[in-house]
Amino acid sequence: MTTMQPAATGPAPTPTLGWGNDLVTITLEWDAESPVSCTAITVAGRTIPVHRLPFVEVLTADAGHRPASGRLAHTEHGARMRYVDHTETTNADARTLTVRQRSGDLEAILELTVRDGIAAIASRVRVVNVGTGRIVLRAVASWVSGFTERDAFDALSGWERVTGVSDWLGEGRWTRTPLRGPDFVPLAEHLTGHDPRGARAAVSTGTWSTAHRLPTGILESTSAGLALAWQIEHNGAWRWEIGEDTRGGYLALSGPTDADSGWSRVLGAAEIFASVPVTVAFGPSGTAAIDSLTDHRRATRRPHPDNAAMPVVFNDYMNTLDGDPTTAKLLPLIRAAAEVGAEVFCIDAGWYDDSGHWWDTVGEWLPSTTRFPGGLAEVIDAIHADDMVAGLWLEPEVIGIRSPLADRLPAEAFLQRNGERVVEHDRFHLDLRHPAARAHLDAVVDRLIADFGIGFFKMDYNIDPGPGTDRDADSVGDGLLQHNRAVLAWLDGVLDRHPTLVIENCSSGAMRMDYAMLSRLAMQSTSDQQDFRKYPPIAVAAPLSILPEQAASWAYPQPEMDAEESTFCLVTGLLGRFYVSGHLNRMDAAQRERVASAIAVAKDLRGEIAGAHPDWPLGLPRWDDAWLALGLRTGDGEIVSVWRRSGPDEITLSFPHLVGSDVEVTTVFPLDLPAWHTEWDAGTGTLHVRGTDGPLAARTLRLSTRPTGSTPTPAPDHTDHIQGAIQ
Repeated sequence: MTTMQPAATGPAPTPTLGWGNDLVTITLEWDAESPVSCTAITVAGRTIPVHRLPFVEVLTADAGHRPASGRLAHTEHGARMRYVDHTETTNADARTLTVRQRSGDLEAILELTVRDGIAAIASRVRVVNVGTGRIVLRAVASWVSGFTERDAFDALSGWERVTGVSDWLGEGRWTRTPLRGPDFVPLAEHLTGHDPRGARAAVSTGTWSTAHRLPTGILESTSAGLALAWQIEHNGAWRWEIGEDTRGGYLALSGPTDADSGWSRVLGAAEIFASVPVTVAFGPSGTAAIDSLTDHRRATRRPHPDNAAMPVVFNDYMNTLDGDPTTAKLLPLIRAAAEVGAEVFCIDAGWYDDSGHWWDTVGEWLPSTTRFPGGLAEVIDAIHADDMVAGLWLEPEVIGIRSPLADRLPAEAFLQRNGERVVEHDRFHLDLRHPAARAHLDAVVDRLIADFGIGFFKMDYNIDPGPGTDRDADSVGDGLLQHNRAVLAWLDGVLDRHPTLVIENCSSGAMRMDYAMLSRLAMQSTSDQQDFRKYPPIAVAAPLSILPEQAASWAYPQPEMDAEESTFCLVTGLLGRFYVSGHLNRMDAAQRERVASAIAVAKDLRGEIAGAHPDWPLGLPRWDDAWLALGLRTGDGEIVSVWRRSGPDEITLSFPHLVGSDVEVTTVFPLDLPAWHTEWDAGTGTLHVRGTDGPLAARTLRLSTRPTGSTPTPAPDHTDHIQGAIQ
C-alpha cells in the first residue's frame, strides 16, 4: 500500500508517503528542511502518530552527535539528510521501497521490504560516498523510528520491554520490565531544551551473537494498543537501543559500531557499505507482534525440503556418548534408534580423533582408525541399512592448535591481530574471506558427502574469537563483519551444491542463534543443558527467538529414569524439532516403547508445528518456576506442553484467544500414564490442571475447539508403540 499526499494550492505541503500492506503501514514525511522520518504507524485499523526523528542515522569521524552522546540516534548526518527520490519494486509476494537521501557527499539509501499477509517490515541502509574524498564510518543504523504517541504527557508511561539474556546452559531468560522506572527515570529534560544523552542499549561484540544479550525483543503498550517486536539478523556484532527524547521514545537497531565493537569503515569515492538487515514486526499486542515475526521468519527461510519434512534426529552426544564414539558403542545405539523410529542418526564429536584428546586437534576431519577398526564406513553403512540418514558433527570454522592444518594452511587464512593468529581455548579461527580457508572447508564437506553419503551435519561453534581481525581491514570490527558475511556466503555455496543436505546450527548450545544463520540452516539445538529438570524454561522460551519447528530441545531419557522422569524429558522436545538422545540400547522394552510413542507423536505433530504460532499460557518462563507451559496455536485450537517441577499439584493456564469457545481437552502424550485432571472455563478462557501426586511430571495436551453440544472426538491412537492401557 503506497499513498502520496495530493498536491494542494498555496504553500507546498509536507510530502507524505504511506507505505506498507493491508496489515501494517508506516507514514514517512520529509520537507526541504527535514530528513525522512516515520511519523505514524497504522496497525489493526488504528493509526498512531509517533515521535519523529530521522529514519537514517549515520555516524562518521567528521560528523558526530548533536547533542554529544553515545546513541545511534541524534547524529549530525541524520539531521542533515535530505530527500532525493524514492522507488518501489515488486518481487513475488514482497515489495521493496527504496528512499534515497543525501547529506553532503554521503548518500544514504533506505531499503524497506514488506511481504503480503505479514505485519513486518525488513530494513537495511546502504551508504555511498558520492564525493571525491574519504568518509570514515563509525556507525550505520538499519532502523530508527519513534514508537510512542506524539506529544503524550508521559510518552513512556504504560510501555514495557520484553528482552532476554542467555548464557551457556541458561539460554533464553526473558523478563518484562516497565520502561518508566529503572530504565528511564523522569529527568525533567524539557527544562534543558535538549534531548537526553543515554539509552537502554544491548550489544554483542564478537561472533557469538546470542551469548549474552539477545538481538530480539518486544516493546508493548496495552493502553496504546501497539507492540513492536524486532530482530537483528546478523551473525556477529550488533546493537539495539531504546531511548527517550523530550517528545517521545524511539527504537534503533544496528550492526557493529565503533564504540561497541571496534568497527569503522573507510569509504573511498563511489564505495558502498550496506548495514546489517533487521526486521520490525507490529501488532496491537506483544503476542500479535510475535505472531508477525514468526510469519516473517517462515517467509524468509531458504527453501529446503527439510522445512516441511522435519525428520526426527537421534544424536549420540547428550548424556550418552559425550564425544567418545566407537564402533562397539554406536552399532547397538543405531539399531535401537531405528527401532524407535528415528529418521536421522548423527555421530557427534570425536569421530575423527585417534588420541582421545580431540579438542585441540580438530581441523582435518579424517575418520579415526582406532575408534572404528573396520572403518567409519562400517558404522555409516549400518545407519543406511536401517533406513536412516547418516549425520556427522563438524566444527568447520576452527583449527586446533595441534592439528596438522594449523601449519599447512597459510597464516592469512586465520583471524589475526597485529600479525599474530588469534587463539581461543586452544583453537585458531579460520578467516573465511581467504580462499584457502573456504577451499579447505568445501573439500571437507564435499569429501564426506561423496565418501560416506552424509546427509546431515551438526555444525558446532564453540569459541568466540573476540572483536575481529585487523588483516586487510579498516578496523578489527570491519574485518569481523567481512568474515561474518563470508561465513554466510560459504553456507549458501554448500547448500547450492548439496540442496538436500540438512545442517543443524549448533553453537556451544545456542550462542549463535540468529536469523542470519537460521534463515539458511534447518534447525537449532537450543542448549547444552544436561540436567533434564532445568531444560523446560529453555524450551519454553525458545520460540521467542526462533521458529518452533527449528527449536531442537533435547529429549534424552535414560534407563535409570522412572516413567514420569522419562516422560518429562520427552515432553521437553515435543513442541519443536524432535531431537533425541539417551542410552536406548540399555532400556527395557517398556522404556523403549515410551520413546517410540513420543517419536510417533512428534511425527504426527510436525505438520501442525510448522504452521503454528507460540504462546505462553503461564506467562514468560522464569528459571525456577515450579510450573511451566508452552502453547502452539493451531487452526482448530491449541497444543500445550505443561511441566511440573515442584510446588502445588494444580495450576491454571490462560488462553485468551479461546474465551467463549467450547473446548475438548485430550492427552497427546503420554498415553500409558495416569491422565491429569483438567477443567475448562469458557467464560475466562482458562484451563485448570491438576497433576499426579509426584512432584516431577509433564504432559502434552490438545485443546480442540468444537461447536457447542457436539460429540467429543476420540483421542489419536498411538498404541503401535505402547504396551499397556491407555489413560
